[in-house]
Amino acid sequence: MKNIRLSETVRGSGCASKLGPGLLDRALCGLEFLADPNVIVGLEKPDDAGVYRLREDLAIIQTIDYFTPIVDDPYDFGQIAAANALSDVYAMGGYPLTAMNVVCFPSENMDISILREIIRGGLAKLSEAGVVLVGGHSVD
Repeated sequence: MKNIRLSETVRGSGCASKLGPGLLDRALCGLEFLADPNVIVGLEKPDDAGVYRLREDLAIIQTIDYFTPIVDDPYDFGQIAAANALSDVYAMGGYPLTAMNVVCFPSENMDISILREIIRGGLAKLSEAGVVLVGGHSVD
């Protein structure tokens, strides 16, 4: 396996790779979004996650997180990515139960063993939190 520094494969690391709020505001400007009285936290006040009321005493917290590598070790990156996603639920006062995995991996440029280590690191962090991985999506 070729020695690859993950942090050197991206333009920006971590949250620095996000679109700026001004650019995102311009893209969303004028679009109509369906309103629902059960949305407790939504687009009108962006936060770490969305919160939707299921019953008076129960709500679901939804989040999706994705960011580029901030470290070079694949296993460490997987752990950091999972911890970052879990922290969004904790930040909203919730308890994560399940998770979905989103993977964008350049399989022509990197050995699949790197992806395996990233996923292994993420699974270790989910296991530590008692969270079950239930699925996901991948892009090459």
